[in-house]
Amino acid sequence: MKTPAERRVVVTGGASGIGAAIARRFAGDGARVAVLDRDEEALDRLGDRVPGADLALLTDVTDPAAVDAAFEELDRRWGGLDVAVNNAGVSSPCAFADLPLAEWERILRVNLTGVFLVAQRATRRMRGHGGSIVNIASVSGMVGMPDYSAYNVSKAGVIELTRTLALELAPDIRVNAICPGYVLTPMQEAEYSPARLADCARKIPLGRLGRPEEIAGLAAYLAGDEAEFVTGQTFVIDGGETAGGLAS
Repeated sequence: MKTPAERRVVVTGGASGIGAAIARRFAGDGARVAVLDRDEEALDRLGDRVPGADLALLTDVTDPAAVDAAFEELDRRWGGLDVAVNNAGVSSPCAFADLPLAEWERILRVNLTGVFLVAQRATRRMRGHGGSIVNIASVSGMVGMPDYSAYNVSKAGVIELTRTLALELAPDIRVNAICPGYVLTPMQEAEYSPARLADCARKIPLGRLGRPEEIAGLAAYLAGDEAEFVTGQTFVIDGGETAGGLAS
């Protein structure tokens, strides 16, 4: 077992939103944190959003060569890895009949293939000494949601990949998924108007949207020693939204 301060953690899409909150949580716990993100401007401001981050690496998770280069840099700096958080993701609403093939492929490539590439590289470094992979999925991967066919399918794929990897990589590596509901992030605010966000909050039993820090707390638990008997699981954190079938 390693203390939080001994852990080496990589977070994809960690320059903003949920990813930044996760990176902050691990850095605040004393871990060495590397943030992988394709947003160069956000990475330049990372010191303000994630104080204590050890590394900021400009990385497109859909590009195998870029992912390899990032992990090779982690090898040089750290000599290994203990935790990988797959958070990078994109979303754009579109009616299924009008969805361009290129957009379908873009969303699946970021949200699912990106998870595959990062998890595979992390696995190669964790095998033999142990580690934890935490995949950020979504309640949209568990229920139907109109106008989000590509996003829903990509997140359902993340959930199934999580279960498969948990079986294949045990006992060395634990793999779990987090399925957030509505969380107030820049991506959510870009897609939804304030009026729609308020309407979503009213439908949630707890009466509000989630906070990125709440997802970060669950990620920290799943990566830590208190969850050492937890693998292959999908954890919903949605304020009770899906308990009554409200996701839409």
